Amino acid sequence: MQVRIDAIYTGLAQAMPDDGRPTAIFKTPRRDVLSIGREGIAGDVQADRRVHGGPDKAVHQFPAEHYARFAAAFTPVRGAFAPGNIGENFSSSGLREEDVCIGDVFALGSARLQLCQPRTPCWKIDARFGVDGLAQLIEREGIAGWYYRVLQTGTAQAGDTLQLLAREPQAVSLREYWQLKQATRPPAADLLRLLASPGLAENQRQRWQQRFDWLRANAGY
Repeated sequence: MQVRIDAIYTGLAQAMPDDGRPTAIFKTPRRDVLSIGREGIAGDVQADRRVHGGPDKAVHQFPAEHYARFAAAFTPVRGAFAPGNIGENFSSSGLREEDVCIGDVFALGSARLQLCQPRTPCWKIDARFGVDGLAQLIEREGIAGWYYRVLQTGTAQAGDTLQLLAREPQAVSLREYWQLKQATRPPAADLLRLLASPGLAENQRQRWQQRFDWLRANAGY
């Protein structure tokens, strides 16, 4: 499995228009060779480190195909939906949530990346486009893209190929992840398979463990 990274974006913190709260969702394309470190891409920042950034949210990739879904649902601002505008670092086509799994290890340039969790949409997405309900649509349809942790630092640039190097035998796809999240009573075996994934971000593992423990105590698991 391999796809071309069509664009790489980075951004600095600024005030959200008509809001004033700090955000780094506004990013610009980079054409130079970029360093990818444990905390992300050189020149990219996170405005609110309480919920963004860190080793398990170092780099965000988003499928460019999803913008057509946004444009269809929010026609008054459809012209604003273009790659880079949701705050992603990597934009690509041909790789979506059903194609990738928790724990997948990829090569990009000289860096090695591991997919560890999906993005969680927040208020800044709605504020960025001046609409209500976009973040809710992303959550409902499970089309938020995903985060990588950096296993090996290195360099990369737009146009490089992202290539799958390794996948766990019982890996959970991101599409399955969202289905489990939205299910009222997901199958216990599927929850245990997700919990057993060595690539899952620790904050997500804790949340899933809490949910499994609650279901075991209250739903007869």
